[in-house]
Parts: sequence; structure tokens; C-alpha cells
Amino acid sequence: MTSTLITLQQINSLPHSEAAALLQGLYEHSDWIAEQALDARPFVSPAALKYAMVQVLQRAGRDAQIALVRAHPELAGKAMVSKSLTAESTNEQSKAGLTDCTPEEFAHIQQLNANYNAKFGFPFILAVRGPRGTGLTRQQIIRTFERRLNHHPDYELAECLRNIHRIVEIRLNDKLGYQPTLGNEVWDWHEWLAQFSDVGYIDKKAPHAAREELTVTYLTDAHRKCARTIELGMQACGFDDVKIDAVGNVVGIYKSNKPHAKTLMTGSHYDTVRNGGKYDGRFGIFAPMACVRELVRDGKRLPFHLEVVAFAEEEGQRYKATFLGSGALVGDFKSEWLDQKDADGISMRQAMQQAGLKIADIPRLKRRAEEYLGFVEIHIEQGPVLNELDIPLGVVTSINGSVRFVGEISGMASHAGTTPMDRRRDAATAVAELALYVEKRALQVAETCVGTVGQLQVPNGSINVVPGRCQFSLDLRATTNAARDALMHDVLAELKAICLRRGLHYTLEETMRASAAPSHPAWQDRWENAVQSLGVPVFHLPSGAGHDAMKLHDIMPQAMLFVRGQNAGISHNPLESTTSDDMQLAIDACMHLLHNIAD
Repeated sequence: MTSTLITLQQINSLPHSEAAALLQGLYEHSDWIAEQALDARPFVSPAALKYAMVQVLQRAGRDAQIALVRAHPELAGKAMVSKSLTAESTNEQSKAGLTDCTPEEFAHIQQLNANYNAKFGFPFILAVRGPRGTGLTRQQIIRTFERRLNHHPDYELAECLRNIHRIVEIRLNDKLGYQPTLGNEVWDWHEWLAQFSDVGYIDKKAPHAAREELTVTYLTDAHRKCARTIELGMQACGFDDVKIDAVGNVVGIYKSNKPHAKTLMTGSHYDTVRNGGKYDGRFGIFAPMACVRELVRDGKRLPFHLEVVAFAEEEGQRYKATFLGSGALVGDFKSEWLDQKDADGISMRQAMQQAGLKIADIPRLKRRAEEYLGFVEIHIEQGPVLNELDIPLGVVTSINGSVRFVGEISGMASHAGTTPMDRRRDAATAVAELALYVEKRALQVAETCVGTVGQLQVPNGSINVVPGRCQFSLDLRATTNAARDALMHDVLAELKAICLRRGLHYTLEETMRASAAPSHPAWQDRWENAVQSLGVPVFHLPSGAGHDAMKLHDIMPQAMLFVRGQNAGISHNPLESTTSDDMQLAIDACMHLLHNIAD
């Protein structure tokens, strides 16, 4: 391991050969990558150097990429046993506890190595120091190994390369003596908040095991504990005013040093989907909280108020109401939502009363647009684009318009053995046919539209009964309202045609409609300038997911920043992840944006 720290100034200023010598050992037995990256000097930041090395490998081609993967040792493999690992690999595998495997764990990993090599032709690569840089557990490593054995070879090669770049990022941090301090703290805050999960989704077989899944739905006990925890966190960061409002939003104000100042709003949501991840929404709360804490520590005030809102509900999981938290701030809280009931028959009105919320105060939550500069939101991407490109941040150009439905098709339940195929009125196959049509129709304009049948349920279904009822959901999204509406028109026409042809009936209820929300040009420019200042590429992309920003878009300018996700950017899933290094970059971008507005 490097004993003497190096500096970015040395990397930029020393002769090529001397600078290359400082970067030896970043890529396993492949120093040529760092050497070639030096042609892009000077680097304004370590992140710029990291991306330059990514580009070198991208240009090198598949053969060179496979050779790089093969230059790496197996995890807990022969090189570890024979003590022939590089110093860097020895440090990484020991930090992950691989040198302390039980005989059973070691034998299992050896078998996984053999199976993986037989399938893919190269060794399994994993950044065992993990997203926080402190090391994955052996159990996490083994579970990841088992999961990735099911991947397609092309995908798995790309995943190995992404993990190699993460290994290199941590090794370069070590050489520079750099720690993403705020990123590490905010990463820990997510762990801190993830201790609260709805009871029904705790693993009953291992209730005391480390929880990977996360479910926090509106006004459950876990949800209320999250709100209180965020409230205490804002107070600890130094916000001047902190409160939980009439719908459960946690609102923190960091006041300006100027009289009659306007307000910049930021934030995101803290509820989750069922069996979701730790970062969706929550990072957009914690990143600006970290900025406020740093401003307080430095004794600095901004010439505008900064309002950070942890929105109570965005996902529409417990009740059909969606964007309830941000909707209330734009005057779009519908009184009929109060009569909606959850799966246990508890109405939203009852849940709010039990939580001590003052329903009569909800109309007063509406913000006055003239008092605000705008709304900005930071969010993990929830998709694969940034991950595939190995780019840490993305500037959002627009949030897709969307519409959601829940429906039911009704036919005739009948005996599965005695009802001929041509005489069946099968509700489930009708929904299946609709799902295939949604896929086909959206693929016709894949750059513009997506469509999903996310729920498909046969109430009281039996293995030997033709389904007489089938409940389903429908989620349609597009980059423009016109494209969304065209997709919706065609899908609903096909639903009608399917039921007519099969002799079925259907009901359909629209539960949510949101207009496309293009980013405000001036605020998008501010995010672009913030990203550019960090030395990473300014990459633009639309948001396929809905966000609280699209509600605030109704009354004020908005723009979003995306952060790269790990594991192919998966979201709404326990595998949802991002690194503390990428978090640090996003926090730095947020602070740059705040100072840019102040200046």
C-alpha cells in the first residue's frame, strides 16, 4: 500500500513518467490505463481523473477489457491462499474479512468461483470495500456472488468493469489521503433512518437479522418514527425552524440574513414502496441538510431562506393518493382522499387523526409562488443510464408525464379440467394479453414511452379454477403529455377490444395523472454549472420516474440533479444503492448551487 500521500497538483505538474509512477497499482497489473489517462491533464479534481481513466478503458475495446478482468485475482482464491496478491488486493480482501472465512464459507466461495469462471470465462470481480469504502460483510459478498451468477455474460462483463472502476476510485482516494467525509456521513444517515420499517415486512424467519428490505408507508408507526427522526436531525444540523406540518411533511427553514428575502425550496420524500430501498427520495432530504449543517458550522447565512421539505408521501402505497405531501404545498390536496381506506379498512382521515395531524390546517399549507425563487431536487437516478456510462451525476431535462389506473376484469370462474379452452371466460389471460400489448405499444416509441402492468392478482384463485376475476394496475409514462395521452388512448382501446372479444367486463379507475415537467432553463443551467465545477461530465437525461418536483412545477420553476445508482441503477428494490463518493459529489454540487445563487 502507498505509504506517502500524493497530491493532485503533483499528478498535474510532474513529467508524464513520474506522474504515471505515482498512479501505479490503481488497476490490477494494468498501469497502462492510468498512464494513458494522463494525456487529459490537467485535472480539476480527483473525479476528473477518475472519469479520464474510465474513458481510456471504454476506448480500449472488449479484448483489453476482458484482459483487465482476467488480471484480477479470484476472491478468497488461490492467490490469497498462496499470499501472492498485490498489496492493494490483500488490503481489500482482508478488510472484507475474506481472510477469516470459516471452512464452510471458504469452500462455498471456491465453488462459486469455479461456477462463475466456467460460465463467463473470467473471474468474479466485486469492489469488496463497498459503497461506503469500509468493506462489505462476507455474507453480503456471498449473496452478491450468487445473484450475479444468473446474469447474461455481456451484462456481467460490464458489471465487472464497473466494480473495477469502483476499486480504483477507492485506491486513488487512499493515495490522495482523501475521504468523502460528508458523503460518508450522509450514507450513514440513510442507514440510521432505515432502522424503521413497517412490521409486516420484517423477515419473520430471522427477525433480528440485518434488514435489507425497507417498507415505510404513509402514517404507519415506522413512517411517524422516520418523521420524528428527520425532525431531530434537522434541529441538530442547525435549522432555525423545524416542524411537522398538517400532512406529515417535515419542514426545516434556514433563515436568510436579508430582510424580505425570498425562499429556495428543496427536498424529497421519505416514504418508500413496499420492499424498497434506502436512497429513493431520502438522499434529496439529507444532501441539503448536510449543506445547512456546513453553513451553520462556517457561520454563514444566505441572501435567501432555504426551506428543506421531507415530503411525507410520494409513492401512493398505503392509499391511492400520490404526491400527497408535495401536492398539499401547491393546493392539490383532494378532500375525497380522506375517505380512502387502506387494506385494513383504516381511512386516511383516521390515520391522520391518530397521528395527531390537524386536517383543518391542510388548506393553509399552500405556498405563495411569489415568495419563492424555485424548487430544486436531488435524487438517485433510479435507472441504468448513468451507471452504464460510468458518470456520477446527471442533469435532468424533464420529468415524464404519467397516468395510473387500477382495474378489474370479470369473467366466469369455472372448473379447470372440464371447461374447454374455447369456452372459457378467463379474466387473468385477458390481463396477460393486455400486459403484452402495453409492452408492444411502448416499444414502438421506446425513447418516448414506457408502460407497466405492475400488479396482477386473482382474488381467491385456485390451481384448478379458471380465473373469474383479475385485478390489475396500469402505469403509463411519456416524455410529453401528448405522447402519454396517445399511449393511453391506444392501451384503453385495446383493453376494450380484448374484453369484447373474450366476452368479459372490466372496470377501470384513474388514480393519478401528472403532466410532464420540463426543467426551468435557468435552474437547469445552475445545475450544469455546479456539475461542471466538479470536473465531471455534464450529462443530460430525462426522468422516467415521477418526483415531487413535478408537483412544485405547477407553481414555481424547478430543476433536478440525478446521482448514479449501483447494481445497474436498480430502484424500488432492496438492491438500490449508491456510493458515498457519488453522494459527496452531489452534496458539493448542491453547495455550489447555493453559493452560485447567493453570488
